[in-house]
Amino acid sequence: MTDDTDSSEFDRVKQRAADALGDTDAVSLYVGLVAADGDNEFYFANDVDEERLQEMASQQLGMLTRVLAEQSDASIEQVAEHAAETAKQMNVR
Repeated sequence: MTDDTDSSEFDRVKQRAADALGDTDAVSLYVGLVAADGDNEFYFANDVDEERLQEMASQQLGMLTRVLAEQSDASIEQVAEHAAETAKQMNVR
């Protein structure tokens, strides 16, 4: 995001997300932060029983995959394949 319009949109989305955190009764939460230097951190929590945990994680992953595919003009399959490779490089099973 290099121009002011993109930066302003980023700031608006960031603020909307922060506001939504306080105004929701969500049972699943994922926030991933990536710094300009590539450092990252994430927050993932679920207030569901073990039976629904995989369902919630899959829903989070599905939402993120769809958004990334739409914004990058890549297919869902391309995004998923790239994400799986990136996860492997991060030593995630």
